Amino acid sequence: QVQLVESGGGLVQVGGSLRLSCAASGRTFSRYAMGWFRQAPGKEREFVTAISWSGGSTYYADSVKGRFTITRDNAKNTVYLQMNSLKPEDTAVYYCAAGKIYVYSDYLKDREYDYWGQGTQVTVSS
Repeated sequence: QVQLVESGGGLVQVGGSLRLSCAASGRTFSRYAMGWFRQAPGKEREFVTAISWSGGSTYYADSVKGRFTITRDNAKNTVYLQMNSLKPEDTAVYYCAAGKIYVYSDYLKDREYDYWGQGTQVTVSS
């Protein structure tokens, strides 16, 4: 069992930065791939980025490539999402998720993740 708690969301102006954190409970955190998804009002949840259990591989949605960076610290049971050059279209609730994922295509699918956090709101004002 893994419990996930996101933090770091808030209100930021266009072009600003935020760093989200996702703290995981349990001693098996390092066995899980981690992902970030987001859901804007009236829209479906979408993939943002993911990182393999070792941190050796990362994946990004085209919309955030070059602006967002995912990292993890297995010693601290935490995954981070550094978001730079934020745009109004980045406004959403951001969720972290954990899953035992090993195939590239599965990182992008929310149904492949077993555990989810409660979400943190990110609002980018213009």
